[in-house]
Amino acid sequence: MIIKDITNYLEELAPLNYAEDFDNVGLLVGNYSTSVSGVLVTLDTLEETVDEAIAKKCNLIISFHPIIFGGLKKLNGNSYVERVVLKAIKNDIAIYATHTALDNSKNGVSAKMCAILGLENTKILIPKKGIIKKLTTYVPTNNTKALRTSLFSAGAGNIGNYDNCSFNINGEGTFRGNENSNPTLGEKGKNHSEKETQISVIFESKNESAILKALQENHPYEEVAYEIVTTENIHQNIGMGMIGELSSEMDEKEFLLYLKKTMKTDCVRHSNLINKKIKKVAVLGGSGSFAISNAKRAGADAYVSADFKYHEFFKAENSILLADIGHYESEQFTKNLLVDYLTKKFSNFAVILSEKSTNPIYYI
Repeated sequence: MIIKDITNYLEELAPLNYAEDFDNVGLLVGNYSTSVSGVLVTLDTLEETVDEAIAKKCNLIISFHPIIFGGLKKLNGNSYVERVVLKAIKNDIAIYATHTALDNSKNGVSAKMCAILGLENTKILIPKKGIIKKLTTYVPTNNTKALRTSLFSAGAGNIGNYDNCSFNINGEGTFRGNENSNPTLGEKGKNHSEKETQISVIFESKNESAILKALQENHPYEEVAYEIVTTENIHQNIGMGMIGELSSEMDEKEFLLYLKKTMKTDCVRHSNLINKKIKKVAVLGGSGSFAISNAKRAGADAYVSADFKYHEFFKAENSILLADIGHYESEQFTKNLLVDYLTKKFSNFAVILSEKSTNPIYYI
């Protein structure tokens, strides 16, 4: 088994095009064609993580956070990032990171937080734009059904709980082939008109290559006319954060104590208590202060995330309980999520949960 086999499956859960533009995800160190001896799953990749991988005979580290985030101009060991990369290369260990690709997954970081907290009726807090594209093409009417079917099989035409969705308009196409053409219909050098159907389908950007392949392989024309546009439509099942409901409401202090125990944190920083019952809860793993307004607009009674700054607690404005449980604490169960996911597919293969805590913050 090679690294590509494992990452292909991982990208079914967290496609790399789900990641934010600023991020650095995918295979950061190593080669996709390398045979895998074992996989170590961790939240962060530190020198001690590489040491653990060596000791456990794992030559692939799957990390949530990318060890290489900004550009590396030198590799001389003067920073912890450089030392990690050098040690990994020296010991033939590959490093793969999921980060915001997994953040934006419906079954990713925030979904795991919801599961740990027992939230029900969950949905995406900030649906992602720029993921949905539209393909429009033109095909002889007699070939319409076959081409549509091939596009659907490649992943086109899915909208929420519906599939095989398309819009079709009948019309007339015209063309004339030059002396080098080999037209399926009509004759080279002569004007030809053909009854055609315009097919429009939407698709997730991750499926673009498969859909274009299906289009080229199943369209009867020598030259296929088509256009692809990126829509501004949101994808209701892809995006940052989630919101759901507790099975029964709690008062604020009871909820905060429940949060502290369930999320295994030594400290919960929170906004002013306003004597409000907590039922609807929004969550977002990692640095989530940017989504405070989204949680409020969604009607959340509480918003659980991390890395809130001093002035950001004022944004509660006596309408929502803000709870900062710590960056590591909000994402700590992510590695369990990844191990469980990979083990289901590779049950006879060593997928190991890192025993090391990489939390750089301590409390006294």
